[in-house]
Amino acid sequence: MNRVTKSGSFVSIVLAFLLAAGTLHAGLDAEPQDIEKALQNAFDTYKDLQQGANADYIPALAKVDPNLFGIALITVDGRLYTAGDVKSEVSIQSISKVFTMARVIQDSGPAAIESNMGVDATGQVFNSIVAVEQYQGSEMNAMVNPGAITATSMVQGENRDARWGNIISTYSAFAGRELTVLEDVYQSEAATNQRNQAIAMLMYAYGHIKGDPLEATDIYTRQCSVGVNATDLAAMAATLANGGTNPVTGTKVIDADRVPPILAVMATAGLYDDSGKWLYATGLPAKSGVGGGILAVSPGKFGIAVISPPLDAAGNSVRAQKAITDISNALGGNPYAYRPQ
Repeated sequence: MNRVTKSGSFVSIVLAFLLAAGTLHAGLDAEPQDIEKALQNAFDTYKDLQQGANADYIPALAKVDPNLFGIALITVDGRLYTAGDVKSEVSIQSISKVFTMARVIQDSGPAAIESNMGVDATGQVFNSIVAVEQYQGSEMNAMVNPGAITATSMVQGENRDARWGNIISTYSAFAGRELTVLEDVYQSEAATNQRNQAIAMLMYAYGHIKGDPLEATDIYTRQCSVGVNATDLAAMAATLANGGTNPVTGTKVIDADRVPPILAVMATAGLYDDSGKWLYATGLPAKSGVGGGILAVSPGKFGIAVISPPLDAAGNSVRAQKAITDISNALGGNPYAYRPQ
């Protein structure tokens, strides 16, 4: 069995499971007061937690207030619940990878991602050059930097501005408002992204990036610098939970049949080296970013996001992981946790 067939079967199995479990259309079986209580309990439990540290390899991220802590949850019928600071913005960072991948899958189909960089976890760190060399760039995925920069290069548009416009308009449609770049973060990242430039050149050398690899790197750097708050991220997650339609604005962002492959890659590689641990604990497809955000998707139920900048050794927000786990467990968000009547 070749790799494409095998991976395609995996995506089909994920979709079949979600349909069989009824999670794609189940809705959230919880009263508003119970949802509010779950969020507030998580916020109160972890607001004083002093674990982890801000990312500092990008200088601008080290300056972000480590006490920032906000939780937002949006149900598939568009109800918003919050706790803490859900208005302050941080840079989206690697969470952006999900939505660029979504744009490519929507426009070019799931096979475009699967055949060009792959969908399996690499077993290496997110910015590994060794992983690129090992399989000549063919066993990446869109949640690690080589695959993500390649996905950015695959976004349609007649020139750089058109491609960037396609990306930022997609992010804004997912979030339900016009998003913009945090220019100080972009400048800080652009001055320190030499490793990503090298990764892009390798992916170009092996034929995965067809256009200008340095342009792809620069657009990727800009997409990582987009500013978001916890409510934005929750809306982006809820759009995936709702089959590609933003439940707040009613805008159809991507087709429903494009969503399962996106969730499958998030589940496989969304939290860096701890993706397996996360899925084992929560069952939720999720994506983290070193800016301090994590969003997670409970298909057919809700999207949830937490922003808290201090990260663990794997690069994932400490408070966000704990808060999302507690809230999802309280609300029955795990799609694998089917309980027969």
